[in-house]
Amino acid sequence: MGRSIKKLYYSIGEVSEKTGLKQYVLRYWESEFPSLAPSKNRAGNRVYREKDILLIQYIKHLLYEKKFTIEGAKQNLKSLKPEDLQHFAETGTIAEPASASLNDSQLLEVLRKIKSGLKDILELLNNWES
Repeated sequence: MGRSIKKLYYSIGEVSEKTGLKQYVLRYWESEFPSLAPSKNRAGNRVYREKDILLIQYIKHLLYEKKFTIEGAKQNLKSLKPEDLQHFAETGTIAEPASASLNDSQLLEVLRKIKSGLKDILELLNNWES
C-alpha cells in the first residue's frame, strides 16, 4: 500500500510544488522555451505530463546549477537528444560530450599544434613588416 500512484497530468500548482519553482516562473519559461509547451484542459488550465516536468527540471538545472543564461539554455536545448534527457532523469547530471574528455596527452598535442601555428603566424607578421 506504500506505492505512490503516478498521475498522467499535473496542474501548474502541483508542478510548482514538485520543482520548487514559482508558477510565474513556469509561465515565463513557457514563453522563452518553445519546447516547453504544456497542454491545456477544457477549462483552459495548463496540464503538465511527466516529460514536461523532466524538461522543467533540466532547464532549472541549466539555469540555477550550471549558471547558463536563458540564451545559453536555449542553445543547449536545441542540441538536446532524448538520450541526454534520459541520462538526466536517471542521474540528475548532464552528459558531457565525448570530445570534452580529452586525456592529458591528447590535450598536450592540441596545445603543441596551437603553439606551432602561432609561431608560424608570428614569423609571417615579422617578415611582412620587413
